[in-house]
Amino acid sequence: MPKTSDYFHGKTIIITGAASGIGRATAQIFAREGANVVCADINEAGLRDTSAAVNAAGSQALALKTDVTSRAQVADMVQRAIDAFGSVQFLFNSAGAAIRRAKFLEIDDALMQKTFDLNVNGTFYAMQAVLPHMLKSGLGVIVNMASMAHRRGGPGSSVHYAAAKGAVVSMTMGVAREYAAAGIRALSISPGPIETPFQAAAQSSPELVQRFLEDIPMKRFGRPEEIGELVLFMCSDACPFMTADTVYVNGGGGWR
Repeated sequence: MPKTSDYFHGKTIIITGAASGIGRATAQIFAREGANVVCADINEAGLRDTSAAVNAAGSQALALKTDVTSRAQVADMVQRAIDAFGSVQFLFNSAGAAIRRAKFLEIDDALMQKTFDLNVNGTFYAMQAVLPHMLKSGLGVIVNMASMAHRRGGPGSSVHYAAAKGAVVSMTMGVAREYAAAGIRALSISPGPIETPFQAAAQSSPELVQRFLEDIPMKRFGRPEEIGELVLFMCSDACPFMTADTVYVNGGGGWR
């Protein structure tokens, strides 16, 4: 939570991947705090639902169908957000996926390319689009979605995804250090398994999901809102000295 009452009121956050899961939960949390929420996703139906929830909380939503693998669409997303609300203080790059599970020797060029296009390029494009505007105001926080996978390496099922998320962690650190003196903070979050559509989308087998669960001392998966509350804290005035880090949220597990 922020130190200052109404800290987020009237400020604006862009959230990619806002149609479901962690992105949607984070949008609702920022709406609760009075922020304007720019909801971006390729899923139009999900976007409508998230935007309706933001508006129902008394905040203003802007729903933008956006393919984050397209630099032009991401640039347009940021410009439309600024046109609507005047400025953007926060960016949460939540869009990402493993695309599908695969053993290392089964990873083909198409899977590797799609994985990096979505997880790395999508994050890269959004940061490049929003940073010039943040630099003009001398204030901004960027939070990127990484994963515990970058520490584990993804053996047997997701080396491609782990590599992409490792790139996100490194890129976040570089941006944070490059712009620290300009009033910009950049952080990443490395969750363990979270209860979202992610596992189904990645075609995770029931056996793999059970193995993830057995590795967590808390004996449960995380909830999307638990990540959303962390994003809120990271963007708040409660941690102004925090930048260039990745925060692990895993119930004590995810290392195996």
